[in-house]
Amino acid sequence: MNRLVATLFFLALTTPLSAQWISLPTPGIPRTADGAPDLSGPTPRTADGRPDFTGLWRTGRTGGDLSDRSKFQPWVNTLIDEHDSRYFADNPRFHCLPSGPAAINSGGNSYGLRRILQHPTVIAVLYNDGSYREIFMDGRELEENPLPTWMGYSVGRWEGDTLVVESNGYNDKTWLNSRGVSHTEQLRMTERFRRPNFGRIEIEVAYEDPGAFESPLNATIQMNFAADEVMLETVCVEAYLGAERDHWSTGVTGRDATSVAVAPEILARYVGTYRGMYLTNDVTIRITLEDGQLFLQRGGGGRAPLAAQSETAFLPEGGGWGYTFTADSNGMATAISEVHVSGAWTFDRIPE
Repeated sequence: MNRLVATLFFLALTTPLSAQWISLPTPGIPRTADGAPDLSGPTPRTADGRPDFTGLWRTGRTGGDLSDRSKFQPWVNTLIDEHDSRYFADNPRFHCLPSGPAAINSGGNSYGLRRILQHPTVIAVLYNDGSYREIFMDGRELEENPLPTWMGYSVGRWEGDTLVVESNGYNDKTWLNSRGVSHTEQLRMTERFRRPNFGRIEIEVAYEDPGAFESPLNATIQMNFAADEVMLETVCVEAYLGAERDHWSTGVTGRDATSVAVAPEILARYVGTYRGMYLTNDVTIRITLEDGQLFLQRGGGGRAPLAAQSETAFLPEGGGWGYTFTADSNGMATAISEVHVSGAWTFDRIPE
């Protein structure tokens, strides 16, 4: 594995896909005549008539202005640039630390799932990395100066069919998203949850932090019911490799400083289509070459230029996971490995 890629990503231990209950249909949910989940059905409700958010959910579409840098104070923009130049290696999740507020609007764990358990006096949100949120519904109020923690403190109330959650008490070691938007301990969030039908939760989030933002930030998040799925445990392990263990503290230099030149004839051997499984997802990666520049397209996403760290290891320009190629004795690529916190996932080259 390329040295830089090895220093940027921790290996994680994940439960095998053949785990118990992996193929067990979710009991008690509406289904069509052919047995498929009917996610367009009515909103389930608790005994007291409130919308019931209980279930397994995956983050879907997100929006808002968390990328509007005009709303950030200068020091926040400086940190974003520094995080970007280090390929976001400072992400707390890559150091086996809780994601804090970032778990709300993104796949704060390895594959975006979270389980919500609803009780009249408390709502729990469980993540597959072992972290969790408690939203107290017993009438208590947030403290003015709480002891800062990774996941903060949350209280909720009902406004009609809308669940309103207020949170504070976050330490300043977490980000608001995977792009390195930092905050202070003054951060306060207000979330508004709605469940318009069986299969969808819609969330509006307002972020206030006078120590970091020129004005409040907003995000919109859609969560989709994960029918007939199971949340597999993902345990992050700080797996340093010998002399590489100090590279997190000494830092990674910018892309221009770390990139190397690779001959076009070598790059041409990597062009092709690769396919394989990442957790429960069937993933296709397409590699193309134009004017001496290698590009990567993952699934239906956009193309990203790849910056070479060696003849076989690459990083997307703009940040992201690392990629390494495996070649045969003739130098022709046979597979590509995607390296991130859940390990090195290998996708085999398929015939064109």
